[in-house]
Amino acid sequence: MSTSTRYDDRLAVVSPRLPEHEIAGLAGTSFKHQHLQAILGDDASGGFFEVHAENYMGAGGPPHAALARIREDFPVSLHGVCMSIGGPQALDKTHLARFKALVDRYEPALVSEHLAWSTHETTYYNDLLPLPYTEATVVRVAEHIDEVQETIGRRLLIENPSTYVTFTQSTMSETAFMRELVKRTGCGLLLDINNVFVSATNQGYSALAYLSDFPVEHVGEIHLAGHAEQEDDEGELLLIDSHDGPVADAVWKLYELVIGRTGPIPTLIEWDSAIPDWPVLKREAMAAQVILDRHARTTTRETIRASA
Repeated sequence: MSTSTRYDDRLAVVSPRLPEHEIAGLAGTSFKHQHLQAILGDDASGGFFEVHAENYMGAGGPPHAALARIREDFPVSLHGVCMSIGGPQALDKTHLARFKALVDRYEPALVSEHLAWSTHETTYYNDLLPLPYTEATVVRVAEHIDEVQETIGRRLLIENPSTYVTFTQSTMSETAFMRELVKRTGCGLLLDINNVFVSATNQGYSALAYLSDFPVEHVGEIHLAGHAEQEDDEGELLLIDSHDGPVADAVWKLYELVIGRTGPIPTLIEWDSAIPDWPVLKREAMAAQVILDRHARTTTRETIRASA
């Protein structure tokens, strides 16, 4: 079996215990417990919900009760933030076992992690730290991805990072690095368009050029989020991937271009601090859904013409 087809989003779970909900072409939001009753009382909520795996690594309690209720009616995406896929040390076996337990428990439609590192020996940092893009790093990260995928029996989506520094020892671009990971492991990609815009602004390159070179044919999910504007020590504009506000107009424009190129891809609105009421978050998802639906119709018309 080739690496490109070794894993499939729709599983490895032979006999699903939970309802199967289609996620293709949907826009979703981060699930916040304070929105649970509003979501359940919203007859037109639709979409899907994504959760951070590390928030559910306890055995039970209110977090699991809320997520279990959501999982009954909606597709769920499981997003890891502390696996340290890009780190130099071996993956934490206990953490990986807990991650697998969540995959088995909730049978998520999508499973993802970051191209970053966040641990050193026994210390976990509350940051997603960058890594140099070299052949040695490709080998190490690919080994870690293989280990995760073999453990969970699922394809893992790897997210492009937001960056504030780069490494002089890098020998390949970020897009080439991610393409090589797909080639070696059969993983998929999570394209965070806000991260692209933040990194491009901070590093002084073209977000359009980055997206033109990104292997979008392997993207299984897209993230959109808000960012904050600050100044660096030299007074230059510095963007922070803050997830604390609405999606910026420039990011929406990039998103429209990407979806025009790829067709509909499940899209998540991330909003993790200064969290608004449910109707505000839902409006952001609805804006993404409008774009997805428009391009779904275009794709259908083009398919009909091509087959005529």
